[in-house]
Amino acid sequence: MSSGTPSPSTARRKEAPDRNLAMELVRVTEAAAMAAGRWVGKGDKNGGDGAAVDAMRQLISTVSMRGVVVIGEGEKDEAPMLFNGEEVGNGDGPACDVAVDPIDGTTLMAKGMPNALAVLAVAERGAMFDPSAVFYMEKLAVGPEAAGVVDISAPVAENIRRVAKAKHSSVSDVTVCILDRPRHEQLVKEVREAGARIRFISDGDVAGAIAAARPTTGVDLLLGIGGTPEGIIAACAMKCLGGELQGKLWPKDDAERQKALDAGHDLDRVLNTDDLVRGDNVFFCATGVTDGDLLRGTHYRAGGATTQSIVMRSKSGTVRLIDGYHRLTKLRAYSSIDFDGQPGDEDVVPPLP
Repeated sequence: MSSGTPSPSTARRKEAPDRNLAMELVRVTEAAAMAAGRWVGKGDKNGGDGAAVDAMRQLISTVSMRGVVVIGEGEKDEAPMLFNGEEVGNGDGPACDVAVDPIDGTTLMAKGMPNALAVLAVAERGAMFDPSAVFYMEKLAVGPEAAGVVDISAPVAENIRRVAKAKHSSVSDVTVCILDRPRHEQLVKEVREAGARIRFISDGDVAGAIAAARPTTGVDLLLGIGGTPEGIIAACAMKCLGGELQGKLWPKDDAERQKALDAGHDLDRVLNTDDLVRGDNVFFCATGVTDGDLLRGTHYRAGGATTQSIVMRSKSGTVRLIDGYHRLTKLRAYSSIDFDGQPGDEDVVPPLP
């Protein structure tokens, strides 16, 4: 006879991520940023990305959740860790969708350029859009002031005008963030003809979308075609910031178009923030790898490192900036993560004859 009290197993299945998860998640992005930070400017984006993946994988295994990677480093046969479908977390706590980007902007990291980030987003299980059918997406991202007034299907000049009106400014005050790619030649022409300014980025449109929603970055709007996985991660951030991200799947060729149609996707459909990540219990955190508009990068000094992270939760609308100081001499005592750099770095000074 039932007592009316849910069994422990039923309660566990319905458990939702709570606020305590936020600080556990930022430890993961801090670890990835500190591991990747040793590779900044060394010209090896695969080496830096591998270090970040390894560090993120080790730390995420300690987080109190039953996570499944929805957006990761690729399918199982292409990536040894953090692959799509991999189970992560310590097996306790809420069931979650997990999106990881150990380095958003691997080229930025390799060249020592601004705005490389280590990124992680978490939502309730089943909340995130499956990005596997089409790799690219046309995107529009704005902050809270312009949320609800833009339309990705409208002309570029009209969206710029709407953003200017919503922010009580003129069109000439609006700055549009665009990935510097040949495919955006017409978009760039339309933005300039509308009278707005452009900030080009070479990579890292997750950071670009967040910049459009933060008040001190000087960016008002993100437009253009970028990765679908990055679009979903950016939507998680928009959910927390009160901004808006709209997207339309953009097949790169006929084969990908057919794959999307076979999967049941409507390629004319506008995907809004809630389509890309459902519900109102979303976490987003990022740690700077290199200095940028959003965050300071990871810096090293004798025996230690400093990091800066942003941590957000949609349910409360809380956004935290966290400055961290990490004593590497302490971390070496119990951590298996290589925060000291590439193997052999400790031997670069030759012995005296």
